[in-house]
Amino acid sequence: MTHKVTILGAGIVGLCTALSLAERGIATRVIDRRAPGRETSYGNAGVISPWSVIPQAMPGIWRQIPHLMFGAARPLSVHPKVWPRMIPWGLRFLWQGSEARVRASADAMELLCGPSIELYRRHLAGTKGAHLITDSLYVHAFRDGSRATLDSLDYAIRREKGAEIELIGADHLRRIEPALTRDFAAAILVGGQARARSPGQICDLLAEKAKGLGVEFVTDSAQRIERDGQGWSVIGRTGRYTSEKVVVALGVWSASLLTPLGLRLPLMAERGYHLEFSEPGVEVNNSVLDVDAKLVASSMTGGLRLAGQAEFAPIDAPVDPRKQRLLERLGRAMFPELNTTPAQLWMGRRPSFPDSRPALGAIAGLDGLYANFGHSHYGLMMAPKSGEILADVVGNRPLNVDLAPFSVHRFA
Repeated sequence: MTHKVTILGAGIVGLCTALSLAERGIATRVIDRRAPGRETSYGNAGVISPWSVIPQAMPGIWRQIPHLMFGAARPLSVHPKVWPRMIPWGLRFLWQGSEARVRASADAMELLCGPSIELYRRHLAGTKGAHLITDSLYVHAFRDGSRATLDSLDYAIRREKGAEIELIGADHLRRIEPALTRDFAAAILVGGQARARSPGQICDLLAEKAKGLGVEFVTDSAQRIERDGQGWSVIGRTGRYTSEKVVVALGVWSASLLTPLGLRLPLMAERGYHLEFSEPGVEVNNSVLDVDAKLVASSMTGGLRLAGQAEFAPIDAPVDPRKQRLLERLGRAMFPELNTTPAQLWMGRRPSFPDSRPALGAIAGLDGLYANFGHSHYGLMMAPKSGEILADVVGNRPLNVDLAPFSVHRFA
C-alpha cells in the first residue's frame, strides 16, 4: 500500500488527525515508538471544555510566580538544567500577558476548543466508548470567596463568547460536590462541558476505529526527516518510511526533528503529573479545579484522579517522587475523606509554546511537511478540530479560517 501521508505521533492529536484523513479517503500511516495514546495523552485531567480558551499567560501573572513556585501547593517548578532555555521562553511568555494578546489567543483557541465535545462523540460513534464522554460542569473552587468574581478578564472573555457561567456560594457548592472540604467558600461553575472518563481508553478506541478505516500503525522511533524526491522519508530506528506528505504530531519531541530542517522553536516540556486513587472512598460529580493549587480532580473509570503541576524539566529527566506526597497532601486538603491508598503516580510532558497555541498547518518552505503539535494544557480539547483542519489542509480542501495564529514561523 502506498501511503500518501505519514503521521509522526500516535497521541490524541495524531489519532484525531489520522481519523479525519481516513474519513477523507487519504491513505495514512501512523508511526510512534509506543502504543497509541500512551504518552502525554494518557494522563490528563479529562476536561473537555469548549470554554477553556484562556491562555496561561495573563496580565499580572509575573506577580504570582513566587507563590506558584514556593507557596504551599507549589504547582510550578523549574529543573536546574532547563534555566538557560527557561529564561528566554519565560520572557516570551510574560510578553504574551497583555489583555490584547490574551484576547487574540482566546479567539484563536476558541476555533479549536469550541467543537470538541461534538467531534469526540462523532469519532466515538460506532465504538463501545460513547459512555466515556459524559456531560459535566467545570467547577472552579475558591477558598477565598473574594477572589471568585465574574468580572475578571478570564471569565469576562468566556461570557462574551457565550459560556454559561454562574457564581455560587458554599452551600450550593456542597450540594453539587458533597465530598469537597468545607474550606471552599465559593465556586464559579462553567457549563456546557464534558469530561473523559478514561483518556487512555478513548485513545485505544480511536486507534481501533482508525485501523478499521485502513490506517496503518507502525511501532518505531522517528530519528530524522529528509527530502526524498517529490516526497519525504522518515528514518526510524528500525526502518525507512516514504510518503508524499508528513505530519509532525509528536508533541514535545517534534522540535528536535524539525531543528535540522532550519526551524528553532520555543517549545518546552512542561511536565504534568497525575495521582490516581483506585479505592478513593469519595466520588466527584464534575471536573473540579482547586484554583489555589491549580489541581483538577475527576472521577475516572480507574478511580479518582488528581492532575496538575507544571514542571519545566528536560524531556528525559526522571519522575520526581516528591510529587506523590505533594499530590496526596493536596488531595486530602480537597477531600477530607479521601482514601489515598493504593495510588499510582504518572507523569507526562505537555508541549508548551509561550502563547499556549499549537503549531498547526503547512510549514512554509518545506512543501509536503505539516505541523500539528504544541497544544500545551489543551491537547485533549483541541485535538479533534486540529485533526479536522489539518486533514483539510493536507487534502487541499478550501479553508474558511485563518491559520496565521498557529503558524510554526510566528516566533521567528
